[in-house]
Amino acid sequence: MKRLAFVLAALSLAIQWPLWFGHGGWLRVWSLQRTLQEQDRKNADLQTQNAALSAEISSLHGGSEAIEERARRDLHMIKPGETFFQFASSGPEAETRSAPVPAPSARGANTRP
Repeated sequence: MKRLAFVLAALSLAIQWPLWFGHGGWLRVWSLQRTLQEQDRKNADLQTQNAALSAEISSLHGGSEAIEERARRDLHMIKPGETFFQFASSGPEAETRSAPVPAPSARGANTRP
């Protein structure tokens, strides 16, 4: 009787082994689910970036304002008759900001000596 119980227990373990630790076992499935969730989060982040890039592309195709803004920001271009001012702030969070300002016209210009 002891031998029969031992054989049945061994067979039960032999049957359960692939279920828990085999190629398609529960542990592998749980691991794959965690990997899938992580990949879904990465995909959501990339979709957000793609949406932002698509919006930027459509604004560049749509009109000259976006192109002009990028030329000013990235290439530091200014229009004829504008004066370029650049303000530098101090501190770790300070950003250099630049904004072109129209030059005063000859009629309304007040010049100081």
